[in-house]
Amino acid sequence: MSIKVKRFRAQPMSALLSGKGELSGLMRMASLIERAQQELRDHLPEEVRPHLFVGGYRQGKLTLITDGAVWLTWLRYEQARLLSILQRLPEFEAVLGFQFKVRPVRPPKLPRRYVRELPAQAADEISSCARDTDDPRLRQALERLASHAERSPSDTEGQP
Repeated sequence: MSIKVKRFRAQPMSALLSGKGELSGLMRMASLIERAQQELRDHLPEEVRPHLFVGGYRQGKLTLITDGAVWLTWLRYEQARLLSILQRLPEFEAVLGFQFKVRPVRPPKLPRRYVRELPAQAADEISSCARDTDDPRLRQALERLASHAERSPSDTEGQP
């Protein structure tokens, strides 16, 4: 069995994200994409802005993603104007055109929260089992379980 030696030492996160580390190219591309998205959204009508996303840049084409076909059609009609807006900025002079995609954005589904209810009668039975149990850990667990029952004020009047 051999032990593999790491060639590189761990780098501080600040060095990786500041543009000096191995992630510098990725961070630069991410900031350019964010800048392109902001520039395009600034020149779009208010109703179109939340539906436009810049997905990436490859081989001279900027990928524009929208969440509906109606916005895609609108963007295709406006692509010449949008391209001229972007090409005014020095960092986007190399953009030759757009690639369009429709990707419906679905909000993440939160898991359903199940609230379990323990009837008072079941809690009484569990408490009875706890009193008859010799094991202290099991007794404590059963008492804790029984305490989750919803009891009305009249149920607790006769108990110590």
